[in-house]
Amino acid sequence: MTIHEIKLYFAYTSPYSFLAMQPAYDLEQSHNVRVRFIPYGVNIRKVYGPLDREDADRRKVRYLYIDARRIAKERGLVIYPPKKIFSARLAFYGGLYAAKDRQFRPYSNRVFERFWKQELDVESRDAISEVVAEVGLDAAGFLNYVDGEARSDLDACFAEADRDKIFGVPTFIIDGEPFWGEDRIEWVIRKLDAMGLRR
Repeated sequence: MTIHEIKLYFAYTSPYSFLAMQPAYDLEQSHNVRVRFIPYGVNIRKVYGPLDREDADRRKVRYLYIDARRIAKERGLVIYPPKKIFSARLAFYGGLYAAKDRQFRPYSNRVFERFWKQELDVESRDAISEVVAEVGLDAAGFLNYVDGEARSDLDACFAEADRDKIFGVPTFIIDGEPFWGEDRIEWVIRKLDAMGLRR
């Protein structure tokens, strides 16, 4: 049977993206699909407002982390809320670079796990280069990529997200239909089953 491509827009700095990764990997075992992981940046301040005030926006973000930690605990994962808003750009570059050599999953697993344990600075070239090297890729080649075509590759991902009308992560796209949120995985499975893609 032909393998059907589905998309998952994600961010390394999104706890719900972290929680969506294993269920997304599992889809490739249960269904005749290949998941294409596409980085997408969310402007946290724009979405939730200034996070240095004690108001409803701040309380909403705190609650979202409470739920994320509950889900993570059930799965044996660790999520410590970050102490600031991080840019995931360098980590995204690492993911794009790793994907070129089919090392996206081991790279991303390390980035997610360490970032959410507060053990990885995703804004550090050296730290991301070390993860790249750990999965068997050339760190110097990665830094050349960062200084070269990485930005245009990431811009192309963001442009694709605009065409898919993405507004948040994680978002699955299946035959043009969006499913936003880690908790929509059952709907994703039902959609794939209805398409006859169950293995």
